[in-house]
Amino acid sequence: MPKKTLKNISEIRRYFHTNTDPVYFVSATNFNLLGIDEWVKNFKYICYMDCFDGRHPNVFVPSEVPHDEFQSIEDINNYLLQHKEVIDLVKRRGGKPKFVFLMFDEKTEMLVKELGGEIWFPKAKLRERCDNKIETVRIGNKAGVPSVPNTLSVVKDYADLKKICAKAGLGNDLVLQSAFGDSGHTTFFIKSEADFRKHEHEIVGQGEIKIMKRISCRGSAIEACVTQQGTIVGPLMTELVGFKELTPYRGGWCGNEIFATSFKPSVRQQARDLTFKFGEQLRKEGYRGYFELDFLIDKKTGDLWLGELNPRITGASSMTNHAAFAHADAPLFLFHLLAFSKKPFELDVAELNARWADPDMIDSWSQMVIKHTEDNVDMITHAPQSGIYKMLDDGRVVFDRFDYHRRAVESENEAFFLRISGAGDYRYEGADLGILVTRGRSMTAGFKLTERAQKWIHGIKNAYVAEPLPAAQAMEPPAFKLM
Repeated sequence: MPKKTLKNISEIRRYFHTNTDPVYFVSATNFNLLGIDEWVKNFKYICYMDCFDGRHPNVFVPSEVPHDEFQSIEDINNYLLQHKEVIDLVKRRGGKPKFVFLMFDEKTEMLVKELGGEIWFPKAKLRERCDNKIETVRIGNKAGVPSVPNTLSVVKDYADLKKICAKAGLGNDLVLQSAFGDSGHTTFFIKSEADFRKHEHEIVGQGEIKIMKRISCRGSAIEACVTQQGTIVGPLMTELVGFKELTPYRGGWCGNEIFATSFKPSVRQQARDLTFKFGEQLRKEGYRGYFELDFLIDKKTGDLWLGELNPRITGASSMTNHAAFAHADAPLFLFHLLAFSKKPFELDVAELNARWADPDMIDSWSQMVIKHTEDNVDMITHAPQSGIYKMLDDGRVVFDRFDYHRRAVESENEAFFLRISGAGDYRYEGADLGILVTRGRSMTAGFKLTERAQKWIHGIKNAYVAEPLPAAQAMEPPAFKLM
């Protein structure tokens, strides 16, 4: 008997509200897919960190058992999938389990298979190929989505770099990126031999490097989903980048804003059109599901350039999946699940994309990822709990009530805080303290932090108490980000 085809958004919503097979998001925290459990029946989070102190009904955090030091999110996920309490949970809940991840590798694929489950993302090997910043440029070129003027080359030394740039006409003020890694850690600003020497070990011997002409630009992010019916595109978001109050990393991502007039209408439409073209090229490459593009908008010319591709959910996914259009129709991630469900559906993607481009469908939110920015290491003795905070008239920030719904924020004087680092954790330069979500903007029209945003950051940081480590105790911070 043929499967019934889903014909519209309400049928798609009902399909997931009556879902019978367990779906698990396995990651360090549930931040990236916060709230998806309210759209998908039998959706659970399996996490390493308990951001909610056991009070979130769909978050499962197994007890800590001895393990090798984690080098990546993949290591955390593989640890969780081999944990007896997690295996028992999956077996006890039965069904045909589906798994989604922020990051995973071929070992993860094997462990999921042993659990009798399926990963609802493209294969790790394909994701890794697409994630390569060099390959992103090539995919973009095929799709007609231009990158900042660049050349791709192995770099032997500074003299070699100068020759490469002279041939490509890129000048001497450069931005270099290695193939993989977080932009805050693997993006290098090179204007002189002294700049090159500082990062030489991260450039030489690393294979092909993306060498770009440096432009003065605004960062932006847009998420989309490749489905059998075409690429569904979310709204263009601003990016918070390199603010010293939030991150110690120059060029490091530290948040996003979503609001109807984020950029000029022509820029927003161009970004949507280019994202659609990129998604259709990804489909030709065999990729389907969720992805995110960073676009760089030249402040002088207004030109729009492809920055990088993240073939996955990202730190911005919570913003996309909680915007007004997502609540009016369905979160973008639901279409990702639909793409892997084998459930036939018919959707007018052009009509949906046009609706999601309507400024009236977008409300205003901001999120700030707050890192420890001081160059020291200590141990947290008290941490603010996750929930809703209020800013008082005198600018002080106080805890108001527990909640795990960010939409419980009622006004710009309230914020939702998701705690990442808790009591007993080390606090080191670059450590993620937590994510703060507010209504309204956190940046001015000139892309500086607002006074209100600075008060929120100060208030949350002040809620942490830590004590110095004994002089003999050394600690090496992890070299990977958690979201």
